[in-house]
Amino acid sequence: MEDGIFDFKSPKLLLVVSGKRKSGKDFVSERLKHRLGSNVFAILRLSEPLKSQYAENHGLNLDRLMDCSNYKEFHRADMVHWGEMQRKQDPGCFCRIAIANADPSCLIWLVSDTRRMSDMVWLRDHFGDVIETVRVTAMEATRKSRGWKFTAGIDDAESECGLDTVVSWDWIIANDSSPVDLDRIIDPLVDHIQSKLKS
Repeated sequence: MEDGIFDFKSPKLLLVVSGKRKSGKDFVSERLKHRLGSNVFAILRLSEPLKSQYAENHGLNLDRLMDCSNYKEFHRADMVHWGEMQRKQDPGCFCRIAIANADPSCLIWLVSDTRRMSDMVWLRDHFGDVIETVRVTAMEATRKSRGWKFTAGIDDAESECGLDTVVSWDWIIANDSSPVDLDRIIDPLVDHIQSKLKS
């Protein structure tokens, strides 16, 4: 493939995960990894190269940008704007870095924070034959209980709404309940992934 980064074979399955802020995308992703094992399951985050470069360019603390702190929320709007400018110059810039850093020994990759149609298009262009899409949902009341509140310029921007028009998700995970209930909800997806590993 192009870009000079695909010196290893594609995974057996690449899960592309999307969801609103505080829907629990990371929690669901980590739960899947726990269920399937870190030896076969790698989580990739498009936000990591974005935040890393943003922190370097702006003299900020990367660890604090990566967590769920107010520090990240304080910088979020400017960071989103900066990321958009980078994508306009190169739509695959953050996808490319995330994929280049993937563990090639893992057979299942999961991109846990897909937010924009440009990310989805780039991933489909490069891995279309092994991609499946996952939408993590949570009711507004659930998201509020996790600390979410509507923020103009963020929750109505492309970074949150860019994939709202997608209707044909391969998997929809309703993440409104307890971890025990979530395990039951993701059981079919876990079974599906395990079948991919056996193929």
